[in-house]
Amino acid sequence: MSNSPTVKRRRLSAALRQLRVESGLTAAEVAKQLDWDPSKITRMERDEWKRPAPHDIRGLLDLYGVTDERRRDALLSLARESRQRGWWADYQDVFRTSLPDFEAGASMIRTYEAVVIPGLLQTSAYMMAIFRGGQVLHERMFERHVHARLARQEILRRQDPPTLVAVIDEAALLKMIGGRDVMRDQVHHLLELAGHPNITIQVLPNCVGAHSALDGPFVILDFPSPDDPSLIHLATLTDSLWLETPEEIQRYTLTFSQAQASALPPDESVRYLSELHERLQQE
Repeated sequence: MSNSPTVKRRRLSAALRQLRVESGLTAAEVAKQLDWDPSKITRMERDEWKRPAPHDIRGLLDLYGVTDERRRDALLSLARESRQRGWWADYQDVFRTSLPDFEAGASMIRTYEAVVIPGLLQTSAYMMAIFRGGQVLHERMFERHVHARLARQEILRRQDPPTLVAVIDEAALLKMIGGRDVMRDQVHHLLELAGHPNITIQVLPNCVGAHSALDGPFVILDFPSPDDPSLIHLATLTDSLWLETPEEIQRYTLTFSQAQASALPPDESVRYLSELHERLQQE
């Protein structure tokens, strides 16, 4: 089972919504019978809550006529486990999204990046250069943001790491973020990571021209349980957008597959990175 409280809470929300639909009750009717504010039901079913209360879950299960003890215990366990704090809770001032929590529960992460190296693959010096370039953080916050991003990367080194497939536009590799030395070390880091059995890196060369992912970077997260549908994450300057309808998942999955097909195969991508690293050493 996923070790991510956020994934578990999302699963619980979906289960409660399904139970209400099966019971034939509307959200307003449920709220009236439990003497709750109607918005409480909406927040619970939309996964807009933070710490599910087992007492509330018992009340809903009673109302929905759920008498099977194993099913009740499973949902109450989800409620208790989704109240746990992950390491990312200590960086609430840094993360404006629940992406680290969902990454912790994912079995596969597919990411496309157009102008920067994916965060899970960045060196600390490259991160620092990005944060300094953004010119929106106070100097004392740079190191904290770097530490938080390095902590995110630990999922790739755990005992059961997710599979990571990264398609990186060549433009991101040619942009001298932090200067030549920083980029040389960053490319060397990519070469090392590409040797890990759970990590695949593909370079999408500039010569391809127009391709399926020109609309911008995105992340697809897949989870080990069929009860947890895939998620699409899109980042903006100030917020994050999550997509999860079957149509959206299908569209982005197809887009990623087409971008992969346009990119160099993994072995040729490693050869490209090796040649780029050699050039950066010599220049």
